[in-house]
Amino acid sequence: MKLSGGFDARRLRTRGHSPWRSRLGLMVMLVLNIAGALLALVGAAALLGRPLVETPEDAAAALLLVGLFMLAIGIMLWRRGRRRRRPDGLALSPHLMKRRD
Repeated sequence: MKLSGGFDARRLRTRGHSPWRSRLGLMVMLVLNIAGALLALVGAAALLGRPLVETPEDAAAALLLVGLFMLAIGIMLWRRGRRRRRPDGLALSPHLMKRRD
């Protein structure tokens, strides 16, 4: 069978999205996680008696809570971003699929 001149096999494949947006999002989440962990460590150190900076106890507790909040938000966003990168094959629950990383 002869192929016509206007046939393009690349049109048949679904075009995937650009990975730059997801990579940029993962980098932002990584920075959020690192900043949250560092703030939580500084707040915990100030509360335990070895302050890295001279802060009152209220400020140290606020640093600890803000750091833990940032860390939790970063982890949730990171997990959502990792779950979204899975190929759209079978409709299985994410915890039933084998890890591919």
